[in-house]
Amino acid sequence: MTLLLAGDIGGTKTILRLVEASEKPVLRTLHEERYSSKDFADLVPIVQQFLAAANTKDIPQKACFAIAGPVVNNTAKLTNLAWFLDSSRLQEQLGIAHVTLINDFAAVGYGILGLKKEDILTLQEGKPNLEAPIGILGAGTGLGQGFLIKAGDMYQIFPSEGGHSDFAPRKELEFQLLKYLLDKHDIQRVSVERVVSGMGIVSIYEFMRDRKIAAESPEIAQVVTTWEREAGKEKSVDPGAAIGTAAVKKSDRLSEQTMQLFVEIYGAEAGNLALKLLPYGGLYVAGGIAAKILPLMQEGSFMLNFSSKGRMRSILEDIPVHIILNSQVGLIGAAISASRL
Repeated sequence: MTLLLAGDIGGTKTILRLVEASEKPVLRTLHEERYSSKDFADLVPIVQQFLAAANTKDIPQKACFAIAGPVVNNTAKLTNLAWFLDSSRLQEQLGIAHVTLINDFAAVGYGILGLKKEDILTLQEGKPNLEAPIGILGAGTGLGQGFLIKAGDMYQIFPSEGGHSDFAPRKELEFQLLKYLLDKHDIQRVSVERVVSGMGIVSIYEFMRDRKIAAESPEIAQVVTTWEREAGKEKSVDPGAAIGTAAVKKSDRLSEQTMQLFVEIYGAEAGNLALKLLPYGGLYVAGGIAAKILPLMQEGSFMLNFSSKGRMRSILEDIPVHIILNSQVGLIGAAISASRL
């Protein structure tokens, strides 16, 4: 048996999981804790506190931490936290023989390999090919994209910066949205992440509101106004979540129209990624948003816009498309990555 430590490290929270791996390999969770990242000056004291709480006499032999930010040569500076992490320093200070850092979306890629049937919802069965690439995209704070390629009996995981590619409007309303964002932010280009993400939901809502496409409800207006007033400060509200919830409940027309356009653009971008990768191994939709707006993702416009690629429609109709329901897919992936060290 090998003792592993897996971590999902973000600017808001840090989740640690102690895992026992057998030769099969089967990963069995022994202990798990969640911490507020901002309560600590570094990752080391969190791990030390965690291992003490786990009441284990043995130090993990291997550890993998999924980081919310870029990882370069096993070092990382968190995007929303003043931590600088270095795997060599962590090995020395924690006494763990092997420590690796991976991008949080790369961890999602590993996590796909550990998902169970109940962890996914299939939007399109397609014609699966186990030898073909697997694609991943996920809207949350930003828009993550990546892919997996079969290498013998295993997969290699590759993160991507595809979320920073250009937003490509396809109809008049989307062209108006592009122009609105260019003018509002005084910028030269709009990335797809600026539209397909949590902040993208708010951007679409503001666009719809300012164009008076539908009346604004007092409840959502208060949340959005508070968020706008807190520009450049730590946010006390999450307007994207409020808009998404209102749309699912059908309690606010402006929120419904906002999320309708969001889901259409999300589906179109998923189709763009699918054309580039041809992921007959499956295209997996991750991120914090899709699972929370599941009824909107299932109603048809996501897949309609996914496959609306002219002569390429028949190709896209053969690609399996799944939504990941397990919010801990990154933590699962960190454990799998640690087991491979």
